[in-house]
Amino acid sequence: MIKVVSTVCETRAQVKEWKNQGLTVGLVPTMGYLHEGHQSLIKKAVEENDRVVVSVFVNPIQFAPNEDLETYPRDLEADKRLCDSTGADLIFHPTPDEMYPDGFSTHIQMDNLTKELCGKTRPTHFGGVCTVVGKLFNIVQPDKAYFGQKDAQQLAIIKRMVRDLNFDIEIVGCPIIREPDGLAKSSRNTYLNADERKAALILSKAIKLGEELVADGERNAQTVIKAMTDKINTEPLARIDYVNVVDALSIEPLDVVKGEVLVAIAVYIGKTRLIDNFITAI
Repeated sequence: MIKVVSTVCETRAQVKEWKNQGLTVGLVPTMGYLHEGHQSLIKKAVEENDRVVVSVFVNPIQFAPNEDLETYPRDLEADKRLCDSTGADLIFHPTPDEMYPDGFSTHIQMDNLTKELCGKTRPTHFGGVCTVVGKLFNIVQPDKAYFGQKDAQQLAIIKRMVRDLNFDIEIVGCPIIREPDGLAKSSRNTYLNADERKAALILSKAIKLGEELVADGERNAQTVIKAMTDKINTEPLARIDYVNVVDALSIEPLDVVKGEVLVAIAVYIGKTRLIDNFITAI
């Protein structure tokens, strides 16, 4: 049965024991309510490491005051079953007080990469992400850490943080996992009612349209953006946060689809904000 610990000391003690045995350690940072997307990260970590730690922590400092911190779905027992069946060895499930004790005042902030896409409408989000991931890296000290491409901006930011701050960790990005009908797996999909769930397919339809345009030779970023925007606007329940074409590494907006390119969207379906993307190399 998988072991669950809630303190930094317990986690460090277990990892130290493994490292003293010469074992490699992989880390999968999550906010819990695990689905097949998370499971794909855990599977990859199990394949590539001797031991795997999954962190399950709904990180309060990456939520703005008007966001869904209190209602974010949680189910530790289901998370334990998924981690156990997938081959993970340890769940680190701290409380907010354990991660941010009284007087906590140190944060990791990043310039540039956090200014576009999700950073525009969630300006405090990535500071919270970098801070918690930096702490997890220091607590677990993994050889490799695993993140999903669905959060492509986050993946680029974590890679840059690791490079800038000299973390001795390899960051592994893993493909988007989708439902059979195309919707990208997300814990927030549970917020959708039946009509909204059907409407949410407009995200993957827009992504597919963008991919087809680029594959057919379209290189004008604004043309791709307009076509995808028009597609999303055919769905009455959809409200666009952004549709953008950026450099996949620097997250800087592009006029021409050239190099390693991230085409990313964020769309509200009712009150639920969903994201999707594709990455292409031209």
